[in-house]
Amino acid sequence: MANHQHNIAVAQKLLEGIGSGRDATEIAALFDADVAFEIQGDDGALPWIGRKTGRQAISDFIHDIRTLTEPIIFEVDDILASNSRAAIIGALQTRIKATGKVTSTQFAIILTITNGVVTRFQMLEDSFDVSKAART
Repeated sequence: MANHQHNIAVAQKLLEGIGSGRDATEIAALFDADVAFEIQGDDGALPWIGRKTGRQAISDFIHDIRTLTEPIIFEVDDILASNSRAAIIGALQTRIKATGKVTSTQFAIILTITNGVVTRFQMLEDSFDVSKAART
């Protein structure tokens, strides 16, 4: 299987794992032990915003989004891949449980994949809108 096809399969496994409610530790197994995790934005607004390292960051992210948010819409428009990356492009709408506010944003999740595992997870979204929804 060509690298880009494998990278698309990794992205699909990640989405299926999150969407099906699979255990966060099991999903984190798709990632390198020292994965770089990055969601730029208002550090402190939500626990997953910022830069972290390691599989625990992935497990925490999955646990926290399931605990602190209620998904309304999660649409994947495309999954694009090269030999070293997969990019998941889409749009989402999420209710922040603590505030009841809804955030709507387009997103891109960029996975850097080395030797079959994700070594970098980067999510780009409208961090201003997310921050507004998270803060009372």
